[in-house]
Amino acid sequence: MIKAISFDFYNTLVRFWPPLDEIQHSSCRELGLNLDKDKVERGYAVADVFFNEENGNQPLAKRTEEERLAFFSRYEQILLEHSGLTVSLDLAKDIWRLAISVPKDFIAFEDTLPALKSLKTQGYRLGVLSNLRRDMGPLCKELGIGQYLDFCINSAEAGAEKPHAPIFLAALERASVAPEEAIHVGDQYHSDVLGARGVGMHSVLIDRGGWQDDVDDCPKISSLSDLESLLEGAPDSLS
Repeated sequence: MIKAISFDFYNTLVRFWPPLDEIQHSSCRELGLNLDKDKVERGYAVADVFFNEENGNQPLAKRTEEERLAFFSRYEQILLEHSGLTVSLDLAKDIWRLAISVPKDFIAFEDTLPALKSLKTQGYRLGVLSNLRRDMGPLCKELGIGQYLDFCINSAEAGAEKPHAPIFLAALERASVAPEEAIHVGDQYHSDVLGARGVGMHSVLIDRGGWQDDVDDCPKISSLSDLESLLEGAPDSLS
């Protein structure tokens, strides 16, 4: 029986505002480059896989400032390449600096609050697991989702980032459940699905853009509103 559900934060429950595709388009235009804004979502999907796999191997928090800049230059280059724009690593670095300078806020996806409210009403223990090194409790409260959460755990608190076990084990402890009684939902196969599976939790991949066709060994949903129907058949539906 499933008793607890943990969620990744960014790209699962929330997104950035202004939208990242608009920021990328404006940054490229400022440097005289024409980026097709409609293709940027695909670019982010590919670049974010690179980000999570590399961060899992060597967390950005443990890299030097020079190493982080090199990492994000390559991230930007991959993003643009898969958005249809090939640039040098130096130019990618300039675009990244412009994009990162734009003030951004988090906003919840339209399906987030209704899904959390419904799941909470059904008695599930809900929480957030994030690699962001900031206090997640006040942030979730500010976004209106904190009222539905029983725990918020960041990587600094757990002492490790996803996909490593400590952050998932911390969620199990906070929810007071066994691994087989918990589900983790996230948008990254490497850090969310494999990380949760590594400690015996069930895992669900949320693929909002439909870009992860190559993943076929775990349940996938395109919206948080799809989670309830998946839970109706649990645990068989989670195999």
